[in-house]
Amino acid sequence: MEYIYAVLLLHTAKKDISEDSLRRVLEAAGVAVDDVRLKALVAAVKEINIDDVLKSSFAMPVAPVSAPITTATTAQQQATQKAEEKKEEEEEKKEGVSEEQLAEGLAALFG
Repeated sequence: MEYIYAVLLLHTAKKDISEDSLRRVLEAAGVAVDDVRLKALVAAVKEINIDDVLKSSFAMPVAPVSAPITTATTAQQQATQKAEEKKEEEEEKKEGVSEEQLAEGLAALFG
């Protein structure tokens, strides 16, 4: 994916998309450059019109979402949930007598 991003960056900057320029962008980003992938990408890009591809990708209709899509919670959300759970557990401990203990006490009274 980094290779495609580099191509788009060079295209947006109106620079020549060559093996050398692409290699410099990738190396500046800290990506280990694979010569075979680099040559194949440059050859493929020379045969397409990037502007047309970008225009057609923006013109694609997007279906409306009828229901919210749930995604995996982030680490921050998970940490918040854990903190809330701990707080609830501490509050239950502070209350002293649990419902089970109350039920046992009532059972003992009415035997």
